[in-house]
Amino acid sequence: MTTAAAYAISTPEGRFAKTSIERRELGPHDVLIDIKYAGICHSDIHTARNEWHGTTYPCVPGHEIAGLVAAVGSAVTKHKVGDRVGVGCMVDSCGECRFCLAGEEQVCERGTTMTYNTKVSEEYQPGGVTFGGYSTQVVVTETFVLSIPDGISLEQAAPLLCAGITLYSPLRRWNAGPGKKVAIIGMGGLGHVGVKIAAAMGAEVTVLSTSLSKQEDGLRFGAKDYYATKDRQTFRDLRGRFDLILNTVSAELPIDEYMKLLDLDGTLVILGLPDNDLSVGPFTLAGYRRALAGSMIGGIPETQEMLDFCAEHNIGAEIEIIAADRIDEAYDRAVASDVRYRFVIDTATM
Repeated sequence: MTTAAAYAISTPEGRFAKTSIERRELGPHDVLIDIKYAGICHSDIHTARNEWHGTTYPCVPGHEIAGLVAAVGSAVTKHKVGDRVGVGCMVDSCGECRFCLAGEEQVCERGTTMTYNTKVSEEYQPGGVTFGGYSTQVVVTETFVLSIPDGISLEQAAPLLCAGITLYSPLRRWNAGPGKKVAIIGMGGLGHVGVKIAAAMGAEVTVLSTSLSKQEDGLRFGAKDYYATKDRQTFRDLRGRFDLILNTVSAELPIDEYMKLLDLDGTLVILGLPDNDLSVGPFTLAGYRRALAGSMIGGIPETQEMLDFCAEHNIGAEIEIIAADRIDEAYDRAVASDVRYRFVIDTATM
């Protein structure tokens, strides 16, 4: 087994502290990765603070991992020592069900093994629960190790392993591209990546944000228009405008009002997950054949496709690199929306 430095939290109200964890012995199909950078996703905060309930402590979050291959098992064929690689939200699945065979491992019928806080055998991960990327090394089955193209720096690639695929997947699924009008609700860690990807796909992109404070950034990232949703005139001016709307925020929103911004056959996709149920009027849906849908991450093939697309179009996350001893500060700032646009931990500071 390999001993790795890590940062863990032990209670919902606790603070992160440096510790050491054991990684499993390298199997024939395993890859040992020296983690260089780990992004901080808002779901890390929800999990660390037990806001979604069911967190197992101690918890080592992190599913936006970028690093270099340090060693490979005897049967590994996809990666070699020194390769630039990444790991996203998943580290394993059954590989045999209809979804896994279709490259949709995120909905494995037998249960996807998430990168952290999933209960597993002691043999799979000493301690009986997966530990994530807030650490210096990780062992992952080769199928779930992604290649990071040379066109993206490791630090800017890390957030793409969650934020990038979360936006890329619905944009591809609902055919964003030339002639399509796409709106992104929210200009945070998810939204800013969505603006870049949608614009690179050729769509006409509009940002819908509470204020105009990030307007300059939004236009620089590729948006054509930027509207403040605090201004009620926005909902009158944009009625029936969009083919696709992606909601990246987790706050409770008047979804029915946003649905009315869709054109005939338009779709609003929920990416941010609020605590409360959504309310949409049946006539809002029926009158224009509008649809309300949801999406999370994509499978491994689509995630690799996303990384290749981002490299081709020079897309990376906008980041602020922090030392590991500033994780708690970063969490508080992320909750207060005081980051442009994603915190990334430099694991050399561990």
